[in-house]
Amino acid sequence: MRLSQAWVVARHELRQLRQRRGILVGLIAFPVGVGLGFPALVDLQLVPHGGPDPGSWAPMYLNAFAFWFVIGAASLPTTIASYSIVGEKVSKSLEPLLATPTTDGEILLGKALGALLPTLFAMWLGAALYQGLIDVGTVGAFGYLYYPNWQMAVELFVAAPLVALVAIEASVIISSRVTDFRSAQQYASVLLLPMIIIYVAAEIVLPLNAVNLLLLSGIFALVALALYRVSLRAFRRDEILTRWK
Repeated sequence: MRLSQAWVVARHELRQLRQRRGILVGLIAFPVGVGLGFPALVDLQLVPHGGPDPGSWAPMYLNAFAFWFVIGAASLPTTIASYSIVGEKVSKSLEPLLATPTTDGEILLGKALGALLPTLFAMWLGAALYQGLIDVGTVGAFGYLYYPNWQMAVELFVAAPLVALVAIEASVIISSRVTDFRSAQQYASVLLLPMIIIYVAAEIVLPLNAVNLLLLSGIFALVALALYRVSLRAFRRDEILTRWK
């Protein structure tokens, strides 16, 4: 596999993304909304009114809020990845790429990078905003800066990239087999269900600490690798070029 050729495909995807305003709005709105909304909620809850010490309960909520950046990493790239196959097929911009000597693996890797990089960039910016505002709002109550910490580092730099890869590979498989962008999006939205289950379980039996997040990340890594192998088999360029109308 030629990584240079995969990067050519990725750069093409990033250029195309700038023209998809609807996708860009969602890519920006989600992390900014989380980065502003949850700190505002925490700030309201931490105003002293004679209640219990915030240090005894606020970290639980902060850990839960931070996990939304992992959920965002599972949600946002599905639209980008789905459009990169079925959307470009509809707009007649996929066939010229498939007609080149670029291999299937190089095409899929390039398209994965084209969805992964803007997603992570948006999540990291939103997380930086979130952490800064949380520290400003809680340093008086805690007496120390809550962020950065190891849990957030694992979420942003281990769990989020792997979850995004799982979502991207699954979206590529789905969009390779359907001929309608809306259908691809609807099928891909099912990918959020496991993340919601993990989020609910974290509130009951599975605390979202750094150790558990690393264990979950190991599972995500295995799933991402398996889905990549499946996507190579599902991506049938000859069928797309000759039979997919």
